[in-house]
Amino acid sequence: MSDTESLKAALAPIAAGRATVRIEDGKASIVLDVTGLDEAARAEIEADVRRVAEGAPGVSEVRILLTSERRTRRLIAVASGKGGVGKSTIAANIAIALARRGRRVGLVDADIYGPSQTRLLAVDGIRPEARGKTLIPVQTGFGVPLLSMGGLVPEGQAIAWRGSMAGGALGQMVDADWGDAEVLILDLPPGTGDLQLTMVQKHKPAGAIIVSTPQDLALIDAARAIDLFNKVSVPIVGVIENMAGYACPHCGEISDPFGSGGAEAAANRMGLPFLGRVPLEMAIREASDAGDPPAAGNGPQAETFAALAARLDEWLVANGG
Repeated sequence: MSDTESLKAALAPIAAGRATVRIEDGKASIVLDVTGLDEAARAEIEADVRRVAEGAPGVSEVRILLTSERRTRRLIAVASGKGGVGKSTIAANIAIALARRGRRVGLVDADIYGPSQTRLLAVDGIRPEARGKTLIPVQTGFGVPLLSMGGLVPEGQAIAWRGSMAGGALGQMVDADWGDAEVLILDLPPGTGDLQLTMVQKHKPAGAIIVSTPQDLALIDAARAIDLFNKVSVPIVGVIENMAGYACPHCGEISDPFGSGGAEAAANRMGLPFLGRVPLEMAIREASDAGDPPAAGNGPQAETFAALAARLDEWLVANGG
């Protein structure tokens, strides 16, 4: 057996299918495919390969080249025409529920001026690291890595940036080292202004989810958000009605402080899928404020978000896998 074949056999247990080996004049050249591995796993496999190669017969020098295929990952924008409709809570919980279905999911808090995902996912005060100019997402306790302006700027500090600076920051977050994430949930800022248009045009989401409350004013703004995505040819995954009905914790009676069924009716009028409703519940608000997303637990709140994630998963499968 040649030295090259001997080294290939020695590397098989730790780098099967990932290492291409050649030995010439005592110099081992190894091309190591690290596609799908995060930074820690890459460092570990490189160190193991180097250790084995340096101890192999006929090897006096080891050179390792790391390669990685650029994965095609799809962005799903979660948007609203106005603030205060619970868009960020929906985005966080859908990301977690989608991850629980087996999808590899990352979350980008693109709400540059009002970031809230660090609080929702209990990573307040944790700054993302960087490798060169590439950001490394923060690992949350819910299986969903996160990048948010809330992790880059001290809490309570105003982000007084012009649109170009905000767009650049978002670009860095989207182009970060997301490892093997196949879907990025993009929590967009509310509204339909220049910043939102620039974000959507530059990063071209595969689809968009529109969040609205049932009230007429919110639906008018939701229609504007839908029109924005239509103009840039981004498909609408569907509409979610948030704060849909309030169950009194004392008597159990259901009331509708924001109206009832408005988002579903609007979706039907526009020929768009209606993904479902999320009720106005104290439990969801309290869990969100505490950094304990309902989608990560059990019970009716988790089931609500699981159903929404299932609809999104079906859309992903129908539109490319």
